[in-house]
Amino acid sequence: MKHPQHFAVIGAGMAGVACARTLVQAGHQVTLVEKSRGAGGRMSTRHTEFGSFDHGTQYFTVRDARFELALKTVPGLCRPWSANAVRVLDPLGRVVAAALPAREPHWVAVPGMNALVKRWAEPLQAAGRMLSETRVVKIARDALNAQRWQLHTEGVDGEHHVYSGFDAVLLAMPAEQAHELLRTSQLVENLAQRIGEVETAPCWTLMAAFPQAMQPGMNTLGPQWNAARSTHHRIAWVARESSKPQRGPIERWTVQASKEWSQEHLEDDAERVLGKLLKAFAEVTGIRAEPSYATVHRWRYAQTVRPLGASHLWHAHARIGVCGDWCLGHRVEDAFISGLELALAAL
Repeated sequence: MKHPQHFAVIGAGMAGVACARTLVQAGHQVTLVEKSRGAGGRMSTRHTEFGSFDHGTQYFTVRDARFELALKTVPGLCRPWSANAVRVLDPLGRVVAAALPAREPHWVAVPGMNALVKRWAEPLQAAGRMLSETRVVKIARDALNAQRWQLHTEGVDGEHHVYSGFDAVLLAMPAEQAHELLRTSQLVENLAQRIGEVETAPCWTLMAAFPQAMQPGMNTLGPQWNAARSTHHRIAWVARESSKPQRGPIERWTVQASKEWSQEHLEDDAERVLGKLLKAFAEVTGIRAEPSYATVHRWRYAQTVRPLGASHLWHAHARIGVCGDWCLGHRVEDAFISGLELALAAL
C-alpha cells in the first residue's frame, strides 16, 4: 500500500461521506468539512414537535451492486416505503395516471432520511475528523510545504481558521459552489470550466402537519394515496411523510415545488412562498384544513438539469478532485457512485 495520505473532503452529503469512508477503508486519513451542523446534505430530516420531515431527498432506489453492497453494512437502517404506487395528478388533483406496479422498491432510511449518511459519517465524527459548521472560503498551497494544501475556513461565529497539511482536496458540494470555490482559489482552471457547464435547478419545499387527523374514527385527511407527481404549475411532488416507516403517526405532508416555479420565485419572501404553496397543496390534495405547523425551505441547488456526464473529476497532478450527484444525474445512488469513484481515482 502507498504511504498513508491526508485527504480533505469538503461536503458531508452522500457523495462526500461515500468518498471519505472509501479513503478511510483504504488506510488513509480524512478530514471531513461540512458547513451545516451535521452530515446529510440533501438527505436531510427536519425534526419538529409534530414529527419529522424528509424535506430534501424523498426516497432512493438501488440499482448499482456497489451501492447495494454498501447498504448491507447497515442492516435494518433502510426500509422499503409503500409509495411505490406513485400517482400522476392533473392541476386539479385528479389522478390522470395510476401507477404501474413498481419494478423496484422505493427505499427510505429510518427514523429519518439523514440516518444513512450520519451512520456512515459516525467513525469520522467519533475520531474528531469531522469539522461541522465550517465553511471553506479558499483552498491554497500549504505555507510550510508547497506540495500540500491548506483550507481557509469560516465558522458560524465568523471566526477564521486555517487547516494545513493535506495531500489532496476533494470537493463534494453542489456544482455551482464547487465552481465558485475553485475560481476564487484560482485553482485548476480546466476543472472549473467543466463544472461551469453543469446546470442545477432550485426547489422550494413546503412542510405541513395536521394533528387534527388523529381524532377518533379518522386515520388521514385527504387522499388515500401517499405520494404523487403533479402537473400543477406550482407543485411537482406531494408525499405523506407519516406513511413512511418509523415516522410517527401525526399526518404530515412534504410538497416540492416545480423547477420552473421555484426558479421564478427563488428570491421571494418565505411567507409569500408559504401562502402560495399551501393554496396549491389544497388544490392538489383537497385538504383545506389549517395546518398546525407549516414552513418552507429553499434548496438553491436541488435537481440536476444538465449533468457533467462523468462520475467525477480528478486532477492527478494538482491532486484536486470533485464529486457529487450532479456528475451523473440527481439520484442518491449517483452521489454514492460519484464519491466512491473519485476516492478510487485518488488512491
